[in-house]
Order: sequence, then C-alpha cells, then structure tokens
Amino acid sequence: MTWGVIALLAIGVWSQRLAGMFAGGALLDRVPLFARLASLIPAAVVGAVIIQLTIADGRSLTLDARSVGVAVAGVLVWRRAPVIVVVTAAAVVTALIRL
Repeated sequence: MTWGVIALLAIGVWSQRLAGMFAGGALLDRVPLFARLASLIPAAVVGAVIIQLTIADGRSLTLDARSVGVAVAGVLVWRRAPVIVVVTAAAVVTALIRL
C-alpha cells in the first residue's frame, strides 16, 4: 500500500468522523428511529467482541465449552432473565461441560 492511499484513507476517516460530529446530533434529534438504533450500538459492539473472543482462535474457529456457555447466556437474555441468572447459568454450564 502506498503512502498516498494511506493518506487518502486517513483523510476519509477523519472527514467521516467530522461529519458525524456535526450532523449526527441533528440527525438523531430529527429522526427518532436513528436515536433508538444508536442506543443499541454499544450493546452490539460488546456482543460482537464477546463472540469473537469466545469462538476465534487465531485464524480458526474453536467450538468448546465457552461456546455453549455463551449460547446459554444468549437464550437467557432473549428470555429476559436477570443478569445474575444469566452470568451464573453460563458459568455453571461451562464448568459442567469442562468436567
């Protein structure tokens, strides 16, 4: 990759962030759907990081006890269980499978 391409990408990212900083707030105020969607972004990012750390091992996928624990936690969150129940059930299921 040449330095020109790197500079062009840096300018593009910078301008995108600048536009988001000035136009993003106004857009969120005018369109309630965007505001609701923006409130979901942190949870989606955290979920993606958890899944990536659970099933990725370098360049391969690893399906083991952790994957089952995350699946149990996902089902419990979907069923709207309390957070303490979700964490405890995921830990117990993961520990039992590792026995």
